[in-house]
Amino acid sequence: MCSYRLTAFGAAALLSLAAAVPAVADEGGADRSFTIKDPRITESSGLAASRAHPGIYWTHNDSDDGPYVYAVDSRTGKTVATITMKGVGEPRDVEAISLGPDGNLYVGDIGDNLNGSWDHVWIYRFPEPKVLRDATVRATQFDVKYADGPRNAEALMVHPKTGRVYIASKKEGGGGLYEGPAKLTAGSDNIFRRVGEVPWVTDGAFSPDGKELVLRSYFSARGYVFANGRLGKDYPVESPLLGQAESVTYTADGSALMYGSEGEQSDVVRVDLKNGGESGRTGVKSPSSAGAGGDGSGDGVPVKNTTLTGVTVLALLGMLLLLSRRRRKG
Repeated sequence: MCSYRLTAFGAAALLSLAAAVPAVADEGGADRSFTIKDPRITESSGLAASRAHPGIYWTHNDSDDGPYVYAVDSRTGKTVATITMKGVGEPRDVEAISLGPDGNLYVGDIGDNLNGSWDHVWIYRFPEPKVLRDATVRATQFDVKYADGPRNAEALMVHPKTGRVYIASKKEGGGGLYEGPAKLTAGSDNIFRRVGEVPWVTDGAFSPDGKELVLRSYFSARGYVFANGRLGKDYPVESPLLGQAESVTYTADGSALMYGSEGEQSDVVRVDLKNGGESGRTGVKSPSSAGAGGDGSGDGVPVKNTTLTGVTVLALLGMLLLLSRRRRKG
């Protein structure tokens, strides 16, 4: 959960008046853009596309909810299964969910709004249900510590080939990508070690082939070539403007990214990936599709220079508030 919720929402609303949103697929069928209709889900903070159930997305609330994970059908926006985890402690700040190659769902209770006040965080793991219905399942709890000390994080990604777990920390000036042990162990500390530098991150996802990693923030998203457990060349990726941009996942077939947000009746927006461009990576904007600024961001959506974008947005928000005050005085 972010302490800048109102600012981020207002900023996104202002930008939406001046910027065109990237083209998204909203046709019938599975894996379409949808709205989460469950009134219990008010802080959807993570997304994971099911591989066992086409069109189903797993999500969870941020905090103050309990050990619950929800299966939402993208065709209707309705919850089709509520999973209650047992065998774990009281969730503290659940921020991410990812599906591993072992068929298990990994739930990251890794947030720390006090920026490193907790000396350990947790990962919960349980098998993805074969049948979609309300159920209570026994989950395994793993204690997590960082080699360089406590920190806040909102992104947890399980590599789809190796099964290794990665966490991206969240810090205004830029965070780190942390690699977990080859195998998580219950009953002892699992030490995550910093292996790369990343920008401000609210969620991330590996492509189904494990060759790319997408990390998103409030105003943009970037992709990285990923090989041998390390980040390679980065490139811009299209992302929609959402009020509280908290989550991202690839569709199961890897043809699109699904971006989620927090709030009641929150939206999940599909953005189709483009092949080609200068580097040939998915999601890269080719020169012909660059925006008016010619910087390759495309469609007017900020995909880089996030700090500058944020400053501009806050300036616009300040102007709006000033005008509102003047009207009230008049």
